[in-house]
Amino acid sequence: MGRSHAAADELVPVTVRTLAVDPVSNMPVVILESTETESYLPIWIGIFEANSIALQLEGVPMPRPMTHDLLMSLVKTLGSTIDAVVIHTLEENIFFAKLIVRCRDGSTVEVDSRPSDALAVALRCGASIMVTRSVLDEAQLTALPDNEETIRSILKRLRPEDMGRWEM
Repeated sequence: MGRSHAAADELVPVTVRTLAVDPVSNMPVVILESTETESYLPIWIGIFEANSIALQLEGVPMPRPMTHDLLMSLVKTLGSTIDAVVIHTLEENIFFAKLIVRCRDGSTVEVDSRPSDALAVALRCGASIMVTRSVLDEAQLTALPDNEETIRSILKRLRPEDMGRWEM
């Protein structure tokens, strides 16, 4: 598996479908959904990032800013915005992502990020979440039912060696 080149690779919009716990590894997994391709991308993430994503998905207000809130505050204070998050590479079973930051002067910069952190930031600011076609083609699931119990049963049927394939 080699690095993808996002500049030459089609970007597919995705949304966060659900956040669940992998019953085999007992680790959180975020499942991204592409309505364009009717496919799903599971990414195993850390507990702290999962907590940050879950709090944002559930709209739980925090009395003090968490790390991802701090990052958003910094970006805003500098007069910048997060245009998009791009999950662009899958190399040696590890996903790579970047934040596309629009600066005050209108220029953009790309900032390397773990996908879990990038997703937590995107959810806070409403930025687009994109995955390169090559990454989606390599790591996607093509069927996922509507209810969460069935999602969990699908995760349970995956082979243990598959469960650690795609890390943050």
